[in-house]
Amino acid sequence: MPSPSRKAHMATIDLEKHFLAATEAAAIAAASWRGKGDGKSADGAAVKAMRAVFDNVPFDGRVAIGEGERDDAPMLWIGEPLGSMQGDPSALSIDIAVDPLECTNHVAKNLPNAMAVLAAAPRGKLLHAPDCYMNKIAGPTELNGEISLDESTSYNVEAASSALGKKESELNIVVMDRPRHKNLISELKDHDVNVVLIGDGDVSAALNAADPRSHIDMLMGIGAAPEGVITATALRGLDAPFEGRLVFKNEGHRERAEKMIDGDIDRLWLRDDLCSSEDSLFIGTGVCPGRTFGVEELSDGRYSVQSEIIDVASGAHRFVESIRSM
Repeated sequence: MPSPSRKAHMATIDLEKHFLAATEAAAIAAASWRGKGDGKSADGAAVKAMRAVFDNVPFDGRVAIGEGERDDAPMLWIGEPLGSMQGDPSALSIDIAVDPLECTNHVAKNLPNAMAVLAAAPRGKLLHAPDCYMNKIAGPTELNGEISLDESTSYNVEAASSALGKKESELNIVVMDRPRHKNLISELKDHDVNVVLIGDGDVSAALNAADPRSHIDMLMGIGAAPEGVITATALRGLDAPFEGRLVFKNEGHRERAEKMIDGDIDRLWLRDDLCSSEDSLFIGTGVCPGRTFGVEELSDGRYSVQSEIIDVASGAHRFVESIRSM
């Protein structure tokens, strides 16, 4: 158990192996439901497996973003205390944002890019985003200061074209395939960009947009707000641009946001507003192949998993492979 003096020298990254175990457990549990058409069961298995790991993590943890309000979620509910050192003054006080199964529908259909994802930061440093939508824009480092939700679609396309040294017709921009994006897609096609439509999974899409090794240049459009906070944490570590603005489809969503967030809920949220500490960590473990390998069951009954880890403080970005037993 760390002493109070040692706590001053500890950081979120010191809990990496424990958080990695949580996302790996969730990914393995969800993988058994790939292609079975039952996303709800896959999600339930992932949540249960991730929650079990947190019981033994040596920290004073709290769920900042999870499976919903306490009355709506049996575990990993917003505000739920986690860890084996609750109330211990020597423990790290950490908030976590989790999606035990990002891309639930993709697991049901055995499609790419389903992941178990987690962001962690010191207490109070992750926005308590309500369960509503968020308009998002993301891209590579070269687009820092060049693109913004305060600008038009045309402006952002032209800015990206100029900053990346590409013709507009060479740009690849990811948009979720939803009726709400009809106008956005039309505007993008007016510029002759390549619109890459995805069914789900804008966390991996934003990571692809930020990754210079990817063919994706930007993410645009409306997705889930909680995943926006997780994405912002990852992209802060990559020094890549991300902005979000909450979108409310009904008055209930707006009222929930007003209860959870102090100040202007209609404001533009910059990347570092959503994750306001460099002492932060992102981990995503693949369920289905995509940015990472999917879970593979080995002949001895163990599982091979691959995870993407981004340490915001150092900017370290790596992929790690593990062999795990259930």
